[in-house]
Amino acid sequence: MLDKLNLRNLAKDRLTNLSSVERAEIEEKIVQNLTSSELWNQASTVGVTVSGGLEWDTEPLIRKGWQEGKTVTVPKCVPEERRLDFYQLDDFEQLEASYFNLREPNPHETVKVEKREIDLLIVPGLIFDKRGYRVGFGGGYYDRFLTDFPNRTVSVLYSGQLVEEVPAEPFDIPVDYLVTENGFL
Repeated sequence: MLDKLNLRNLAKDRLTNLSSVERAEIEEKIVQNLTSSELWNQASTVGVTVSGGLEWDTEPLIRKGWQEGKTVTVPKCVPEERRLDFYQLDDFEQLEASYFNLREPNPHETVKVEKREIDLLIVPGLIFDKRGYRVGFGGGYYDRFLTDFPNRTVSVLYSGQLVEEVPAEPFDIPVDYLVTENGFL
């Protein structure tokens, strides 16, 4: 079994080697599979990152949530405490460049949302196993956030981001559902 660093590198290679056409087709199928599911339809408040870099584009999910009247919340890193706070996002103009050059909500223009109010949390990651364990980008922010998160979690990925097994530490918390271009796992 590969360690987390090698798994991160493997995932980055697989994602980088996708053509822009392949990537767009996969993203479209992933968004369709998630937003046509009961999991999505039953959620009135959705938590999702504002994607960047190699992450799958979350803008279509955010826009679909708004279109359907859902409350869409996005995270802001609090590096001093290594935690995430989620804020309601009503417009992309409420975002600002911040920590690690991420696009995050401006707390002066958005309303903080408590984690128990988020019905469905879309958890980012680089590589996953079928049990729902994942290797993220290395900060541990989501692992800490998930420790007492009471509701449903899902990750969006393409089948090339699945491996047989991800090394799981005692503090790692698997996501409840995985959705790929081929459907739910």
